[in-house]
Amino acid sequence: MREKLLERFISYVKINTRSDPSSTSIPTTKSQIEFALILKEELKRIGLTTISYNEKNGFLVGCLPKNAEDYLSIGFIAHLDTADFNAENISPLIHPNYDGKDVCLNKEKDIIMKVTEFPNLKDYVGQTLITTDGTTLLGADDKAGIVEILSVLDYFISHPEEAHGDIWVAFGPDEEIGQGADHFDVSAFPAAFAYTIDSGRVGHFEYETFNAAQAKITIDGTSVHPGTAYGMMVNAIKLGQDFDRRLPVDDVPEKTRDKEGFYLLHDFHGTVDQVEMIYIIRDHDKGLFEKRKQYLIESVEKANQELDRERFSIELKDQYYNMKEIIEKDMKCVKIALQAMKNLNIEPIVTPFRGGTDGSKISYMGLPTPNIFTGGENFHGQYEFITLEVMEMATKTLIEIVKESKEM
Repeated sequence: MREKLLERFISYVKINTRSDPSSTSIPTTKSQIEFALILKEELKRIGLTTISYNEKNGFLVGCLPKNAEDYLSIGFIAHLDTADFNAENISPLIHPNYDGKDVCLNKEKDIIMKVTEFPNLKDYVGQTLITTDGTTLLGADDKAGIVEILSVLDYFISHPEEAHGDIWVAFGPDEEIGQGADHFDVSAFPAAFAYTIDSGRVGHFEYETFNAAQAKITIDGTSVHPGTAYGMMVNAIKLGQDFDRRLPVDDVPEKTRDKEGFYLLHDFHGTVDQVEMIYIIRDHDKGLFEKRKQYLIESVEKANQELDRERFSIELKDQYYNMKEIIEKDMKCVKIALQAMKNLNIEPIVTPFRGGTDGSKISYMGLPTPNIFTGGENFHGQYEFITLEVMEMATKTLIEIVKESKEM
């Protein structure tokens, strides 16, 4: 298992599949299509006969048919794209039998991954550490998830004596920019429940996410030549700065944790004449989430009342919701995953996820889809790493989930 995991992982992370938020195509980059077609051929080599690639939504779907009648049909989902960080010319480095000391990623550029900065490295002494060369991300998010799913299929095909239900797999685009799951076809994925294989270190499991919305606030100023601006100029930039200062100062990401929600001024651009501000709004509690949106609306109304005319306008758009509201109606998918980890002596780490996953959207399409670990660390940057041993552990956890999915 380890040999195949390593071979696939090293091969796949070298492929640049970074998504592009400025693109209007689906998927947003051609490289994701190319990677999906590579995986399609791999599914054929593994032995699957039920395979389809949907050109409209960019999802590759396959199924290993059941060999027993009393097991649930379950699904595993991973994403094709990588995050908004350099993904060109990825050069993964393998450090066998890691010694627990600082890791030299790039001698020429003097890039060192220091244990003082990343004490989590100490948890992987003696393991096969895989890193970048310090100039790119690694792409374990989510290519580790992909190779772990493929290894699950390998296992059950090579062990026909192991009973299982239908095992559905899906590899989809544009998760990192929050768009891919919008187009997921649940009708082509008839599982009782599924898991996104997209969380971090071993044991992490999430079935609770933020509720999320985006607010676009536009401010119209009045631009006049500064030499004759007295009594006439209205600077949209300053109006925007003043608006942001009036929001609750502690309700920001850098001052919140656990289940505390926030407002984040994500983009601010414009001129004296006009400014556009993009806020993201997050809260785990649906009631508080609605109050946050209403507060922003009322803040815009108040700002307008203090001006000579309505200079502020707001557009609100919900992005995704807390999957807990769906999953808690039937906790079977949670109980099975936790039992699978306990079977392997893995201590489950169940925490509310301060973000969203593809499962946040897919769960509201009728398919409960919590999120489980890949084993990777330090995602989305040059210090991303994973070990071969934790990828094997993640694979074994997914195998146990299949084995535990017997109908009750």
